[in-house]
Amino acid sequence: MTAFKFHLTRRQILAGASALPLFSIASRPAHAAEFTYKFATGQDPSHPVNKRAQEAIDRIRNATGGRLDIKLFPANQLGSDTDLLSQIRNGGVEFFNQASVVLSTLVPAAGIINTGFAFHDYNEVWKAMDGPLGAHVRAQIEKVGLLTMSKPWDNGFRHVTTSTKPVKTPDDLKGLKLRVPAAPMLSSLFTALGASPTPINFNELYSALQTKLVEGQENPLAIISSARLYEVQKYCSLTNHVWDAYWILGNRKAMERLPKDIQEIVRRELDKAATDERADIAALSVSLRTDLASKGVQMLEPDKKAFKDALAKGSFYKDLRAKFGDESWKLLQDSVGTLG
Repeated sequence: MTAFKFHLTRRQILAGASALPLFSIASRPAHAAEFTYKFATGQDPSHPVNKRAQEAIDRIRNATGGRLDIKLFPANQLGSDTDLLSQIRNGGVEFFNQASVVLSTLVPAAGIINTGFAFHDYNEVWKAMDGPLGAHVRAQIEKVGLLTMSKPWDNGFRHVTTSTKPVKTPDDLKGLKLRVPAAPMLSSLFTALGASPTPINFNELYSALQTKLVEGQENPLAIISSARLYEVQKYCSLTNHVWDAYWILGNRKAMERLPKDIQEIVRRELDKAATDERADIAALSVSLRTDLASKGVQMLEPDKKAFKDALAKGSFYKDLRAKFGDESWKLLQDSVGTLG
């Protein structure tokens, strides 16, 4: 079985994944569920998000005696990130895992946590996200009618990969055609650093890199690995330029249809999954450096302060403070120190 897997192409793997929701058949209860919901993600089946989401789904099914049956659809099976953001709002899917960088297109306040070179390490991240800043962002998300189903999960620190040249200094970004998600915070960051950011949906990213439509992209190491981007990229600069959260979003009407006891089980198990997934990503952020290097990617350690200084010389941080407002900016700086 193992030998056979090596002959599958990436396209075949994703095509096979799209035929069935992850692990859904083997775990289907013998009797019909009272509620059948969909949980969509954009991540490949091997990503910790899907592993921990499936575990939570299984625990929810068991704890509710099979009354709530949630089916997991990974790898953008049900549409692109922007499609799914519409579906979670209109009830096409009941749960959806969305990164803050993309969610900020709907909830601008969610983008404050993606401020370039703000967070230095995970101590600062969780102090902010499990404290006042996280509470502030969750409140803004819920103002648009969505529910945040748990504390934030970890998307990780983002890094730049390229196929044409290494990125070691801010000058190396000048004119670089770099894929970014449809996310204003990332576009403004790389524009300020002189690059040429190009918004492309994640489900089109691999082919865009393969055909050289763009020279590079930026993502956390777990995504670079699980989406096999190392096959079409040569260099990885460990820039840590942005930390990003994953938010498990819920459709409000769908949640309100559930009895209170089931609602509490869903939130409890997704919170546990958040804790487990955070540990996964923290471990992978270390181990994947060696793993990607073994796959031929040149791993680079750029001077992060040089990038932050380049931003501070312009109006980047001043503009963001004006955009988010003094109250939100203070909540961020309480965790990371003075910016700009």
